[in-house]
Amino acid sequence: MEQQRVCLVVEDNDDIRGLISVVLSRAGFVVRAVGTGAEGIAAAADPAIALVTLDLGLPDMDGHVVARAIRALSTAPLLFLTARSEEDDVLAGMASGAAGYLTKPFHPKELTDLAVQLCPAAVPAEPAPPRTDTSLC
Repeated sequence: MEQQRVCLVVEDNDDIRGLISVVLSRAGFVVRAVGTGAEGIAAAADPAIALVTLDLGLPDMDGHVVARAIRALSTAPLLFLTARSEEDDVLAGMASGAAGYLTKPFHPKELTDLAVQLCPAAVPAEPAPPRTDTSLC
């Protein structure tokens, strides 16, 4: 049986959080979405989380602080989804634990492709072929 991939979406903008949730749900993820860094850190402690998308511009704390706190709790890949697009921003994101970095505005296909690349679906094991040799040796 295939294990469901759970994605934690940390995004303060309701519309963008909803869009990310829809896109990732269609890609086969179970989505848990929160609007603050503190909620994201608390939710990331769940071992079922397989991927985290994280906005850097959160209302309660800097996204890099959130990323480091999540990294201390979880090995799930971090995908930054942010309007910060300067090279220094990308480098700082990677330094704080990001496995991927996508700038807003983004195309839903870009998000889907990157999320699936970072967290591929588990391929169910194929059943063993029927045994045709009935000897004991």
